Amino acid sequence: MPDHTIAISPLRQTPGLALSYRVREPVPVSPKACLMLLHGVGGNETNLADLAAAIDPSVLVVLPRGPIQLGVDQCAWFRVAFSATGPRLDPAEANQARETLLAFIAEIRTLYGLDAGQVVMAGFSQGGIMSASVALSEPEQVRGFGILSGRILPELAPYLADRDRLAPLRAFIGHGEADSVLPVSWAARSEQMLGELGVTYDSRRYAAGHILTHDMQTDFLAWCAALLGTDSSV
Repeated sequence: MPDHTIAISPLRQTPGLALSYRVREPVPVSPKACLMLLHGVGGNETNLADLAAAIDPSVLVVLPRGPIQLGVDQCAWFRVAFSATGPRLDPAEANQARETLLAFIAEIRTLYGLDAGQVVMAGFSQGGIMSASVALSEPEQVRGFGILSGRILPELAPYLADRDRLAPLRAFIGHGEADSVLPVSWAARSEQMLGELGVTYDSRRYAAGHILTHDMQTDFLAWCAALLGTDSSV
């Protein structure tokens, strides 16, 4: 993946917007598309700066900050606890995060003059979870989504759109074979669910744990560029 020195803006807290966020600079005057990158639990919006820097400069890259503060520069979209039986969460809190992100997408689209077909969401770990939650419940709001070392919440079931609405959607799944936080079986479950829902997806496995590897980033960037019709070699 190319080495870029493109800057990330200071944190923006714009009145009327549902979330604080940063953007990859310089911001294109008339964005060809928009990629929204979501961080994982315990991280923040700067975690995906390297990935943001590798995107075609004609694309607006938005990095929102999760609404829940866990510590200094440690944020989340919803709280989660890990147990022997798997991750445990408050479904109402996770759904609130989904609704907040949907509002934020609408606000960003209005602010920058974007159509839903120009927007892709993706994220690492919990960020991937939220990307899937937004796209699979309101597919008219995005062109596609990426789950990078994440999963699809079983708790999303009541909010899933029907197959006709989901048909235009595209998805990317990237997961480490040795992931000890969210085992690779979650990727298999995501594949099964997307297949049942009729969502076209590209799924890749990597010899890695719970990290965003160079190869995963490269594959995601190529997938995203093909979907948005942008340059993946910048």
